[in-house]
Amino acid sequence: MATRTWTVLFTDLANYTAAIGRADREAVRHLVALHEKVVTPVITARGGRIVKNLGDSYMALFPAATDAVRAGVELVETIPLMTKHHIRAAMATGDVEEIDGDAFGEAVNLAARLIARTPESEVWLSPGTLHCMNQSEVAWEPVASLALKGIAGEVEVSRAVPSDRAFLPQVVADAARGNRLVRLQRGDPLPPLSPQVVLLLEGFTPGSPQLRDVVDRLPVVDPGSLWLSTYRIAPSDRLEWLKAGRGLVIGTPAAVDRAIRESVPTVRQQGTDTIIIDGDASVSVELISAGLALPAVPMSEVVAAYSYDLLPDLRWVHKSDAAIARVEVSQDAVSFHTLSPGILYNGRQLGAGATVTLHDRDSLLLGAGLITYRTLQGRIYLGVLLADAVSRLGVGPGQVAEIGRDPNFPGLSLPDRRGQENLRWCVGVRAARARENGFTLDRVLAGRRQCVVIPAVNGPTVLRNLHERCPTYVWSKGGLEQVVAERIIAPGDLIIVSTTAIAVREPVG
Repeated sequence: MATRTWTVLFTDLANYTAAIGRADREAVRHLVALHEKVVTPVITARGGRIVKNLGDSYMALFPAATDAVRAGVELVETIPLMTKHHIRAAMATGDVEEIDGDAFGEAVNLAARLIARTPESEVWLSPGTLHCMNQSEVAWEPVASLALKGIAGEVEVSRAVPSDRAFLPQVVADAARGNRLVRLQRGDPLPPLSPQVVLLLEGFTPGSPQLRDVVDRLPVVDPGSLWLSTYRIAPSDRLEWLKAGRGLVIGTPAAVDRAIRESVPTVRQQGTDTIIIDGDASVSVELISAGLALPAVPMSEVVAAYSYDLLPDLRWVHKSDAAIARVEVSQDAVSFHTLSPGILYNGRQLGAGATVTLHDRDSLLLGAGLITYRTLQGRIYLGVLLADAVSRLGVGPGQVAEIGRDPNFPGLSLPDRRGQENLRWCVGVRAARARENGFTLDRVLAGRRQCVVIPAVNGPTVLRNLHERCPTYVWSKGGLEQVVAERIIAPGDLIIVSTTAIAVREPVG
């Protein structure tokens, strides 16, 4: 049979395994029959054709991408009302070959990989489906750039937004929790606006004169703090709005209002606890895990480039499917690549899949906090991405605090970032040998017991290097300096160990 272009839709009944594990055979038969009774009419009414039915999941083919997406959204909205269960749907568009009643092709493989990652009650779309569907007819938003097993490169995934759901961007949710969200309805007078607020425009038609008028009458507002709540939006209006560095909240008015109200009760005061080596001792200096240090490349003809992934809680890891952004370091540049929307770069909104080259004092504002990039202007390190982490250690006069991959308790442990997936290797025997021997940046640059910090009883704090092969550096007003034996450090200095930056601070309180 000839190959044709189809949109492949997969559906999956969430928590099906757990449900049948608690049910007798009659209840299982009833659930499967009810599931089929709800799914089949929706798919056929939208022009789809079911290829497989496994009881809790379906594979269907649609000639039109828009119909497939609308079917997925309708199922997500309908199934919970009819069966008290939730469903997920995912789809991809491309060439499909049908053989003996089954379907094969890259679109089938991609849709299968997507459904495995789709959360319940969501509808995920491949780039092909997004480009083929009528984007003015379906409410959608970007999700993330994902690495999927068996799929080359990373896939820019989007999701269709049901009428009863709104997925608040982190910036808006955090502003609501922090009482910094100002909601401006069409027709409302302009309120006083402080630089710290996030402004959400509601009830405006995208591209309308009323929207342009209110934006023009606003005082000086950071574009990244200006958001528009809308449901369906034409591609040209979406592009014009986002190109100005502003953000979109996709959802019906009722769904957005509910999402904002539901986000507020989750507020909790979250502090960072200081670990003190001796409970009876006073703290004279604090050591704080302050971010990611970026070694220069290439390294001895081994590594040509490398990357690290950023998690939502501002931790850096060597590779993660849950990452929201990635920093990539080559021989001549440090670039920042967004994997999900809602990140502000120097006050400008970045969409998923955006890439910027970092320069000294650039800022990146995320839901969990602020990251600042500083260049170290050294031959050994290019720069450092600074953001206070929860991990901190208080040290008293005369005490010893070790830093390393496995320091003596209660020292400051360096993050465990094992793995080679973040490395791009040089060509040659030396690189091949290093790869076989398990070379990683963190392993080659960090010792189990790297260095110690010792505050004097009546004198300065000393940093002493312990490792013969793994160097320790200090970044201060005088620049980047290697610690050969020991060195006096002071609050404001930055200790650079492997790929970790540790801030030296005066104790608080």
